[in-house]
Amino acid sequence: MPEGDTIFRAARALHHALAGQEVKSFETVLPKLARVDYDSGLKGRTVEKVEAQGKWTMIYFSGDLILLTHMRMSGSWHIYKPGERWKRRMIHQRIVIGTDKYVAVAFDVPVAEFHNASTLQRHPCLRKLGPSVLAENFDETTILRNLRMHSGVEIGAALLNQNVLAGIGNVFKSEVCFGAGVNPLRLVETLTIQEMASLVATARKFMLANVTHATTEKTFTYETFRRTTGRRGPEDRLWVYGRRGQSCHRCETAIESRKQNPDARTTFWCPQCQPMVMVGQSRSAAG
Repeated sequence: MPEGDTIFRAARALHHALAGQEVKSFETVLPKLARVDYDSGLKGRTVEKVEAQGKWTMIYFSGDLILLTHMRMSGSWHIYKPGERWKRRMIHQRIVIGTDKYVAVAFDVPVAEFHNASTLQRHPCLRKLGPSVLAENFDETTILRNLRMHSGVEIGAALLNQNVLAGIGNVFKSEVCFGAGVNPLRLVETLTIQEMASLVATARKFMLANVTHATTEKTFTYETFRRTTGRRGPEDRLWVYGRRGQSCHRCETAIESRKQNPDARTTFWCPQCQPMVMVGQSRSAAG
């Protein structure tokens, strides 16, 4: 599933390509969207802006019309010049928004709805959404309060709860816990306020770094590791995620993994750098 940094970069690219452009064509195979006729509903509207909120993307059109999408596991937005060959087959196309300069294509997007400002505000998922890790007005206080409300939950699972904080997915969950020196299997109630604050700050730090690099890789942990060790292999791009049985980059202990709720997603950690028992002050963020 695309994580918050991927959605943020996609929204930013869509905004740069489409903002201020008049919609010249609109196609969709999704029944919910097809109810809005192009000639009467979208023709002549201008794309005002594109924003991301957690893992949701909102495309705002003039006249109070908003296209809300969620990528789920395999969805993606592509941007092409008119007439440019698509990189994916037509069978995967779900939405096409055409302007004079660019064509935005949503592939395999399972969730897409039209809203106005009022209905968007009442959307049940968005109403419950926690503060975004990448929000300009980052709300650390609310995130910490939300975490404390899930005291009996393992912290790795709590970080995936989009109602606690929005944007973290399975990769960042493991990487953030490593960066903060916290075992992802510990219950929230066992964490000190300093450890929770370190987790939140590390999540913000890692994800911001990932949206300021011109790459789709998980660059922050990789670049930090390269700066501190000089190693540059592709296997070193991440601290722990996907590295079960391999040596920890920091202490050379074998990385462990386990299925963890919600949805039995696999979590990775270093048992030496992230002990299960509380050892006082949390370790500093990676790098």
